Amino acid sequence: MAAPSISVVIPAYNEGQRLPRFVAALTQVALRQPTPRVEFLVVDDGSAPEHSTLQRDSVEQAQAQLSAASSHHRFTYVAAPQNGGKGSAIRLGWRQASTDSTWLAFLDADGAISADEFFRLTRLTDAPETQAMDVLAGSRILMAGRRVVRNLGRHLQGRIFATLTDLNFGLHFYDTQCGVKLIRASVLHPLLDVLREERWLLDVELLALLKRQGARCLEVPIDWEDFGGSKVVPGLDAARMFWGLFKLRRR
Repeated sequence: MAAPSISVVIPAYNEGQRLPRFVAALTQVALRQPTPRVEFLVVDDGSAPEHSTLQRDSVEQAQAQLSAASSHHRFTYVAAPQNGGKGSAIRLGWRQASTDSTWLAFLDADGAISADEFFRLTRLTDAPETQAMDVLAGSRILMAGRRVVRNLGRHLQGRIFATLTDLNFGLHFYDTQCGVKLIRASVLHPLLDVLREERWLLDVELLALLKRQGARCLEVPIDWEDFGGSKVVPGLDAARMFWGLFKLRRR
């Protein structure tokens, strides 16, 4: 099988309900869009057995469909030894990705970013207007031609977090926490041993380190819809993230 151009990690923790639907949607779109080649690595982040079974089965079914169609895309299931958090799962997946991939990426498992929208972003990796970019980051910004459906409370919390992030790190990003990012492998590989954040702040840590390297970043407005079932605990996780920003800044 030809080496993929993009290796994308999908971290999954107790996503036995949402992930199979999303994997099925990604598979159907992949069968219609042969390029660029994508390797999907679903990293089970220490899920409960009943969820792990559903997650693994969905990945195996997707790979069987792709193999039957002689598709260049592929799905791989990776089991983390224990629950380590989103950041930990993404790093594990990146370390097991194809060494020939030109881009490394991650994508949230909840399907808020549709399969069609994800493949739209992958096509941008080969577009003339993005040839000079090292990072393509999805952004939940409501503008002409885009659709963003989001809980108002989480949106306002996100804007406060984005403001504090910009004050601390000067990233000049509208949306650091959007659940899809693609990074050139040549730029990301040197950082794999430097990244430390295990949970949601991996995005900020990654962007801060990339900026320090002089990486060229582009935010891409995307369609996004909150389907519910979030693992985020209102209030508590917000406090953890704000405290985490302080610690990350010190480090």
